[in-house]
Amino acid sequence: MTGRDLPAAPATVPTLDDVLGVLAGRRLAVLTGAGISTDSGIPDYRGPDSPPRNPMTYQQFVGDERFRRHYWARNHVGWRHMRRTEPNAGHRALARLEAGGVVVGVITQNVDLLHEAAGSRRVIDLHGHYNEVVCLSCGRVIPRARMHERLTALNPGFLESVTEVADVEIAPDADAVIESTEGFRVAACEACGGMLKPHIVYFGENVPKPRVAAAYDLVDEGDALLVAGSSLAVMSGLRFVRHATKTGKPVVIVNRGATRGDELATVKLEAGTSETLSALAEALA
Repeated sequence: MTGRDLPAAPATVPTLDDVLGVLAGRRLAVLTGAGISTDSGIPDYRGPDSPPRNPMTYQQFVGDERFRRHYWARNHVGWRHMRRTEPNAGHRALARLEAGGVVVGVITQNVDLLHEAAGSRRVIDLHGHYNEVVCLSCGRVIPRARMHERLTALNPGFLESVTEVADVEIAPDADAVIESTEGFRVAACEACGGMLKPHIVYFGENVPKPRVAAAYDLVDEGDALLVAGSSLAVMSGLRFVRHATKTGKPVVIVNRGATRGDELATVKLEAGTSETLSALAEALA
């Protein structure tokens, strides 16, 4: 057998030590996705065990009253579940790393506010968050709790008619998978009568430019970029990985399953975020 015929050596599987070798001594910008919140009981969109999902687009929401009614009925159920979720070990680890001066801040693609609940101080909610509602006509913003009161008044008995939330499948954007939404009444803006929408960025909608600029600044401030629990399937997150790479910063991705940024990563660790981020907090903080 010639050297040319020898089998190739097996590729080395990255470990936590490889991650530490890249991140130790560096200040970290962090980008998180739905995978960091699965241990809090919020399913992700594209994880290995996730069912197929078709999130509602902005065009569907604003262009079709039936889509709007269907969304608000499902959200009316799902919002109660989101309010009860608690941050997990991964969220708390990032808050500890920030308090210790290792993490400069978190950019999150999630709308669940769990980073703030865990104690992170500098958080850019890239896609907004589930706890506010905005009028598309006059721009008025109201608390989601006020919308809940109005929807409950407009639809007496609806929540009671739906299976208990514990038995309803919840989606990452505070949606709930329920079948019948016929007859559900949707609230309009109390100030102008305009269309109300959750204050989150829908598929097909652009992230506000000032928010994007602030996120780029945060990436620039760090010495490395740590991605936790994101498949980077949409450009709103992938662009920060590309930016970090172009500016010569190492990128570490911790995620179960492939991501669109794997080829750009200095290290890709196939692992859960809760245990990995907890171990990083112990080693780096």
